[in-house]
Amino acid sequence: MPRQFDGKRVRAARRGKDLSQKQLADVVRVSAPTVARWENGQDFPKGEKLPGIAAALGQPLDVLFPHDGPRDLQLLRCDAGLSVAQAAEAIHATRVPVANAESGRRRLSEAYAEQLASAYGVTLEALLAAQDVSFGILPKAASSRDSAPRTVGEKINYLLQYGYPDQEGPSDEEIARAVNDHAGAAVVTADDIVALRSGATSGASEVVRAGLAEALQVDVALFQDDAELNPTAREFLESLRFLGSIHGGQILGLAARGNSEGLSPEMMATLNSLVGQLKHKLPDTDGD
Repeated sequence: MPRQFDGKRVRAARRGKDLSQKQLADVVRVSAPTVARWENGQDFPKGEKLPGIAAALGQPLDVLFPHDGPRDLQLLRCDAGLSVAQAAEAIHATRVPVANAESGRRRLSEAYAEQLASAYGVTLEALLAAQDVSFGILPKAASSRDSAPRTVGEKINYLLQYGYPDQEGPSDEEIARAVNDHAGAAVVTADDIVALRSGATSGASEVVRAGLAEALQVDVALFQDDAELNPTAREFLESLRFLGSIHGGQILGLAARGNSEGLSPEMMATLNSLVGQLKHKLPDTDGD
């Protein structure tokens, strides 16, 4: 799944760094009007631009642009800041081997895989695992149980990613302010929230956990146990992710595109099976 891009969050982060649109544009090598379109939701940057944007704004990539599920080949390439053409250049080939592998049509040769792993800054094992994902083969660790958010930071990211489909979620500054208001004292800063979300720290006091629950409008029990989620909490989070995916068109939209995007037969079978199971749960709508 590609990383999620929220122009409003980028604008807030840019202003927090006291950067103009032109200054950010110069760093990531685009025009100022392009940045304006990104922030206004009129356009979206290519995936390979996201690492540069996050770095320019001093934000962890996974925090500013979260993604769901295991990484595939396209995400590995984009996280390395490379276009398809640049990846092809790294293996001294045309774009075809890279594009075919990313779309699940033909696997990389051993030589190409080794060269791309080096270009992407990952191990060969990590690249081959990502290639499996591109072909619709998910790792066992990607089950809903194992991928459920466990730490306080993971839960914050999860709620921000899926809990605000019709509005902008609270910023790190707003979350910290709400926690402090609930505690009646200054117990966290925006930097503390960033540290939790990025995984730089995992500890949080009971006061902070209670404040986070209040800030994100969930039951305080959701933040109580880092090691395990009870069945009720897991069902709540999975329902939240389902609703967010439906709202974003991620489930039906993928299947509707069919093989025009070069999806592998295995991936199409997985998607069609999922859509068949979920269609009856969707409300009837007019139009398309």
